[in-house]
Amino acid sequence: MTPVPLVVSAALAAVLAAGAVTALRRTLRVVEVHGESMRPALRPGDRVLVRNLRPGRAGARVRRGDVVVIARVGPGEGLTLDGGTNLVIKRAAAVAGDPIPPGFEARAEAPGEEPGEEPGEARVPPGRLLVLGDNPSRSTDSRQWGLLPESRITGVVLRRLNA
Repeated sequence: MTPVPLVVSAALAAVLAAGAVTALRRTLRVVEVHGESMRPALRPGDRVLVRNLRPGRAGARVRRGDVVVIARVGPGEGLTLDGGTNLVIKRAAAVAGDPIPPGFEARAEAPGEEPGEEPGEARVPPGRLLVLGDNPSRSTDSRQWGLLPESRITGVVLRRLNA
């Protein structure tokens, strides 16, 4: 049996390349950092590669320690973050099921402690997470906002592009 060479026309190659680019754009994006809240990990002007998350699927894909991109919402749309750009970058300090760190209980908006739990052992409820900036003196985050709904997470930072 003689092997048949696979011939791909230039038009087909262009269509395949365009499809690959479209798929990558749905999966990945580049976000520029503004502000000082994530210093020293990220500085103003840094560009980061972000893996997009589909709405409603963030919880299964965000882990404690991940740097996440959060969408702001306007008045009347639930929790409103302070002004600025439409995206915020913070670190997921606690995700669903993790203990809520001391000092956050008042802002946690979490259900009361379960019977048998030690005092101060409140946990992040399902569908919520606690986010912090790496530079506490220059960050507005869950210390002011309380726990955020996972639905606000639009992506997870994979890496800084300008090292």
